[in-house]
Amino acid sequence: MSKYLDIQESAYQANMQLPKLGLVLFTFGNVSAANRSVGVFAIKPSGVPYEDLSPANMVIVDFDGKTVEGNLRPSSDTQTHAVLYKHWPAIGGIVHTHSTYATAWAQSLRSIPIFGTTHADHNTVDIPCAPPMSDEMIKGNYEYETGFQIMNELKEKGLSYEEIEMILVGNHAPFTWGKTPAKAVYNSAVLEAIAKMALLTEQINPNAPRLKDALIKKHFERKHGPDSYYGQQ
Repeated sequence: MSKYLDIQESAYQANMQLPKLGLVLFTFGNVSAANRSVGVFAIKPSGVPYEDLSPANMVIVDFDGKTVEGNLRPSSDTQTHAVLYKHWPAIGGIVHTHSTYATAWAQSLRSIPIFGTTHADHNTVDIPCAPPMSDEMIKGNYEYETGFQIMNELKEKGLSYEEIEMILVGNHAPFTWGKTPAKAVYNSAVLEAIAKMALLTEQINPNAPRLKDALIKKHFERKHGPDSYYGQQ
């Protein structure tokens, strides 16, 4: 019996949420779950249909992207997950999908403007879109470099990965993360909803203004501020 059953089960349950939430088509997505005490994560095997997944076939990988346990090939995005886990010590789960609306914004090379309070409930800034990688990065270890493309974009914009838990990779698709795999999946679903709302907003009113600062502050702080009052104590 595997000694990594806890993160295999966590990764499995999180992966199974993606088709339920309409965030993936066929095998276009993956979730990983980290165990930081031993420096490994469990991730979906590459190209395996969701209906064929089980906790036991989640592949165990270290933070250098090397397989530790498992007979199946891990997700093709494994190196991206490994880079983020290695450099961001506060995260415990990562999600990558090609969900329709978030991916459309990524393909358009546009950050998602903060138009409304739904967005402000989760972020105080536009959801950033990292530019496409350079040819040199693409020709190299592509998935490994994707991790650095994500980190570099947040650094350039002066954003912390603990403050904003979602990003678009230009011409590619979204990545989200969180302290747990479940939170990373939640962030992925929220990102898709915000992306859809933003698109519809621009279709209804191409000149729609960004949400004013007072509403951004109010909605974010009532859920996340020191005097937050959303939900139950």
